[in-house]
Amino acid sequence: MDALTTAAASGLQSRMDALDMLANNVANSGTSGFKADREFYGTYLAPELANESNPIVGESPVVQKPWTDFGQSTLVNTGSPTDLALSGSGFFSVNGPNGPLYTRNGNFHLSAQGVLVTAEGYPVRLSGTPSTLQVQSNSPIQVSSNGEIYQDGALLGQLDVTDFKDPSQLKKTSAAYFQNPKQDANGSPVSDAAGAVAAVNAQVNQGKLESSNAAPTEAAARMITLLRNFEMLQHAIKLGTEMNQHAVQEVARVGS
Repeated sequence: MDALTTAAASGLQSRMDALDMLANNVANSGTSGFKADREFYGTYLAPELANESNPIVGESPVVQKPWTDFGQSTLVNTGSPTDLALSGSGFFSVNGPNGPLYTRNGNFHLSAQGVLVTAEGYPVRLSGTPSTLQVQSNSPIQVSSNGEIYQDGALLGQLDVTDFKDPSQLKKTSAAYFQNPKQDANGSPVSDAAGAVAAVNAQVNQGKLESSNAAPTEAAARMITLLRNFEMLQHAIKLGTEMNQHAVQEVARVGS
């Protein structure tokens, strides 16, 4: 393919990748604590040229790196004592099937055994001992702004609310869960890639949930822009094809 058609085709692929992320954002616009995914565009560069002293910049646009928007969203009143929301920077820590997971989705409930768990059944972690919450009676729990949990006036523990020096290193494992990877961007093993620290600026709000920060109106406007880009790139491919056909016909005519 000629340079015009190649660049336009690559542009179509990058817009398809962006549409996939946008569709996932729209699908999770009602998921509490969901953080929208965005895209960062770059130009294609062959991996074997990445370490060259003067690499040649590629001509094909691609979604070079998706990134997550960790911006604060609005808090919605639910009235449920086990619904918790964070204002400020930080994440609730839960025991996932393969280790700790971090989430802004505080849609918790008490299991039949009296353990505070997520909608998926993951136990919510406490700082120190005990590591998970075990209620002592059927009385409602009270949660303070610093995450301390009380029942019948007795302190049961404090929520393990974790922040990160570099949240961009977190790996999204599902709609509202993140994992602190055990390797850095270069693949080298590390013990704490994102830099976990205590969340000193986060406040816990009982009886509330943080809404998704993937706004449907913004997504609709973004989708219109992407579809217009699609149309322009398709037109560019059509022009490139017609130009190539015309060139072939001219060469054949001159040679006859």
